[in-house]
Amino acid sequence: MATSNIYVGLEIGTSKVCMVVGEVRSDGAIKILGVGQHPSAGVRKGEIVDPETVQTCLHDALMRAEERSNVEVNTVFLAVTGSHVQSLNNRGTIRVADEQMEIALEDLEEVKKIARDVPLPKENGYIHSIIQHYYVDGKDKITNPVGMLGQKLEADYHIIHGVKTRIQNAIKCVREVPLEVEDIVFSPVAAAQVVLNREAKHEGALLIDIGGGTTDFICFIDGAVVASGCVPIGGDHITNDIALVLKIPLARAEKLKVNHGSASLRGMIDVDIAVEGESGKVVSQELLNQIMNARVTELLSVVHEPLFKAGYLGRLGKGIFLTGGSSLMRGIADLTEEIFGIPVQKSGSAAMSGPTALFENPQYATPVGLIRYAQLLDEQKPKRGALSKLSEKLEKFFGGGK
Repeated sequence: MATSNIYVGLEIGTSKVCMVVGEVRSDGAIKILGVGQHPSAGVRKGEIVDPETVQTCLHDALMRAEERSNVEVNTVFLAVTGSHVQSLNNRGTIRVADEQMEIALEDLEEVKKIARDVPLPKENGYIHSIIQHYYVDGKDKITNPVGMLGQKLEADYHIIHGVKTRIQNAIKCVREVPLEVEDIVFSPVAAAQVVLNREAKHEGALLIDIGGGTTDFICFIDGAVVASGCVPIGGDHITNDIALVLKIPLARAEKLKVNHGSASLRGMIDVDIAVEGESGKVVSQELLNQIMNARVTELLSVVHEPLFKAGYLGRLGKGIFLTGGSSLMRGIADLTEEIFGIPVQKSGSAAMSGPTALFENPQYATPVGLIRYAQLLDEQKPKRGALSKLSEKLEKFFGGGK
């Protein structure tokens, strides 16, 4: 009799620590059992800078997740981000033995190993090696070449890598709670699992995940990941700019941003806004929007530039999808369309059951996406224990294995 599996996604973000417990049923459907979260402390620009403080936040989120899901949590899928995470595309090529001719699974592993054989900074390790397309004797975009006859097998891979010690620190922090890390996943890779459906990936889509301390992105064309990365700018930087320019506390700047501000200057009516908690102090709507517009323009331009240079923007048939807590900011969709010249779509989500608000709120795209990622990973691999999965992942991450 088929049984269900329970997975836990963990995001240690700049603004919040969030743990989502999900059940994958025998028919593949996912039900969210519970969510635990706590405001973050000890995290800057997506990276842990005070492990002890983070562990306190994590422990609180864990207790809430266990209480609400009625599940004892032992292992998690951990989202990682930070400006140290980089990506590149590379092709591997092998000659198939004349006496063999038929392509085997071992050939796929060999061509992957060759594609990964690229010079990385010595402090970096692999996070993901994602297949884009296979080629057999020059015939492109083969989905699964195993069993085909050919003399030359080529494979294009999207390789995501990051600084080993920074990833190690995140894993160490989680282990000391104590929880085992079943796998590490680059945040936008996880978010894409629930924000983008198969059609969007094949027609071309750009996902931009705007959080508190970072903005992550991932770009799909013809069903394959062609670009991904992290910009160390997020919603907290906008709040900080408002506080500095207007000379007000951060908490009041955040309220101004959320309640009155807009990232777009389009159709703006200039009025005076009273600053809550600051007797007699008012701010011009025009000035507030200009502050926000300047910072959001900066972060979106950093995402835009490499994608424009690579020629990807003209191939985004499904447009741009915004997610993350800061994507709720007024005017951000309009400004994104102005900068990219591409329509912004309303983010959808994969079919799941559980608290409806969870799927409608873009703040949860990454931790919920980790559940879907875990499901897909288990569908593709033989069943193994959490420790063996972790051991293999770390072996790959730190330079060994395939």
